Amino acid sequence: MRLAVVGATGLVGREIIRVLEEGDILLDAFYPVASQKSIGSPIEFKGKTYKVLDHTDVIALKPHAAIFSAGAGTSKEWAPKYAGAGITVIDNSSAWRMDNDIPLVVPEINAGMLDSAHKIIANPNCSTIQMVLVLAPLHQKYRIRRIVVSTYQSVTGTGIRAVRQLENERMGIKGDMAYPHPIDMNLFPHGGSFLPNGYTTEEEKLVNETRKILNDQSIQVTATVVRVPVTGGHSESVNIEFENDFKVEDVLSLLGSTPGIVIQDNPSENLYPMPLYSKGRNEVFVGRIRRDESQPKSLNLWVVADNLRKGAATNAVQIATYLFGAR
Repeated sequence: MRLAVVGATGLVGREIIRVLEEGDILLDAFYPVASQKSIGSPIEFKGKTYKVLDHTDVIALKPHAAIFSAGAGTSKEWAPKYAGAGITVIDNSSAWRMDNDIPLVVPEINAGMLDSAHKIIANPNCSTIQMVLVLAPLHQKYRIRRIVVSTYQSVTGTGIRAVRQLENERMGIKGDMAYPHPIDMNLFPHGGSFLPNGYTTEEEKLVNETRKILNDQSIQVTATVVRVPVTGGHSESVNIEFENDFKVEDVLSLLGSTPGIVIQDNPSENLYPMPLYSKGRNEVFVGRIRRDESQPKSLNLWVVADNLRKGAATNAVQIATYLFGAR
């Protein structure tokens, strides 16, 4: 397999490279791609040094697939050109997610919909991926009516500027601000851009992407996104109302047998998911699993995952592995 990574010098791009190094997909050729200012820069991959290439050169080399993580603008401009050359694009940006003709894929849920005709495949938003991986088996068994989710999102979801802002503030250094407010010793209910209805673009993604991935437009979703001063991953408080009743022990059994999910739920030992311990892990962690006693047929969950891993890099590599196979 010949694979390109577009945005190879960014936070997610570098995480994609780490996931590829750890995985079992064998590459005959690896092509790192980045912005014009990075052309020629060295990238280490599996003990070898590669030079960053530009888009035109890589398209001419005809890789089987290209994993994009370079922003929606780059994806809109270049993904069709790669696809037009017969290269399968797996895109991490928001550019194609809600396009009716482009699949939005979490492999454990809906990879079966993919075939060779799909030349652009969308990776969902990081906060959506970890939530729907947990919701999918529950929806299949109990049918979800409504979801209320509040997210506590790592600064890594904003990018390297936000990580540097947090680090600078903790060291008392004045520097570039990725956010409109200090983030250290603070949090704010603001992810993405505000929309006319008072919600943000990050909140809207949770609504629309969840419905598309679960293939059910009847599910009611309301979300509040909060940015918090951590780097390990995103956390989510999820309240779910079902059509059919459930037993908590059955929920535990169902989620415990779902690939990609790890249950951490032992309050007597203070065991529950935390971003500190999800960092660098590919799994989605679930805990605080309990019935909502204020509402019939309702459940509370706490969901944590490394947003750079399963929320982006790991999910994209899983799609590539599904399409082109481990060897």
